[in-house]
Amino acid sequence: MTHELIIIWAWSAGYPAWMYASRYKIKNIIIWAQPGWALATSHKVENYPWTLSASWKEIMDNFREHAISSWSEILNEMVISLEKVWDIFNIKTSSWKEFSSKFLILATWNNYKKLWIPWETEFLWKWVSYCATCDWNFFKNLTVVVAGWWNTALTESLYLADICKKVYIVHRRESFRAENIWVEQAQKKENIEFVLNEEIKEISWNFYMEKIILKSWKEIQADWIFIAIWNTPNTSLVDNLNPAEDEEWCLIVDKRQETSIKWLYAAWDVTTNSNKFRQTIMSAAEWCLASNSVHEDLIKWE
Repeated sequence: MTHELIIIWAWSAGYPAWMYASRYKIKNIIIWAQPGWALATSHKVENYPWTLSASWKEIMDNFREHAISSWSEILNEMVISLEKVWDIFNIKTSSWKEFSSKFLILATWNNYKKLWIPWETEFLWKWVSYCATCDWNFFKNLTVVVAGWWNTALTESLYLADICKKVYIVHRRESFRAENIWVEQAQKKENIEFVLNEEIKEISWNFYMEKIILKSWKEIQADWIFIAIWNTPNTSLVDNLNPAEDEEWCLIVDKRQETSIKWLYAAWDVTTNSNKFRQTIMSAAEWCLASNSVHEDLIKWE
């Protein structure tokens, strides 16, 4: 089946792209398999315009309803293969359906790395988070632990220090891989304490989180744990095309959201744009821009 545009993945990025593409009268289809992704790890969303407080599902249902009202086509399946032959992208889905298009917009996600400690998965949204700016309201005036050593761990710790009573940064080494400026600023904060050469062994609880137990069997009394050890963009679908990537494996895109592969556009968590500020409002904006760029290219191509 031939389309002018195929959009891979949905939700806060894909739905706006879908909506704008349809309004531009671009024959398009969006193919997706899972809802929400990073947004779905947030118990409540309170930092999206016109939304004082809502579940991620409420927000995404509104996105989807708006896209459908624009007469967009959706297929709830996983893309299992993608190739480019000459100037055409060819897609196969999990039910072996085949699609082709001149233009492709990729909206895949980041994989959060886990500590793989007891109760980490079970307590997600309760006492465990991977996004401080998403779930800040649950940390307010509490004692929290941040596990990590890259820039994200330090910048999020600084953010949390203005919200929380106490912030512990647990790092398995003596030195950080973060930029020195973030380390120095964290060291100046009176309510940030570094716990170095240590690893988190498990979360201890009794009706609620009480403490974390370290590898040395020392304990830290805490109410919440924020995990910021690393995340990797899931762009394996386009690996065979060899698009340009940065040192964090994010797809390098220009101001039009186009990758180094002609007519392959990308947005959301997997790109270098928006200063890698991975928030719902940014993903929606990038996808609207990508759809507009496809529209401009179609006019030129015709």
